Amino acid sequence: MEDERIKLIASRIKQLRIDAGYSSHENFAWEHDLSRVQYWRVESGSNITLKTLLRILDIHKTSLEEFFRDL
Repeated sequence: MEDERIKLIASRIKQLRIDAGYSSHENFAWEHDLSRVQYWRVESGSNITLKTLLRILDIHKTSLEEFFRDL
């Protein structure tokens, strides 16, 4: 059984990317020196580490508080 909270986090990360103007997860990962496969896993909710989450939030200039608000 998959945890709905992980799906919500992954969806929020994907939305941050889209809101930043990136239609492709590959382009976003490439431009920000992230592994494309790892980033795809993050957006699909299969592999989210705290270190990666913090890096993504730093890229988007978003705090943990702001990110988790309304989740």
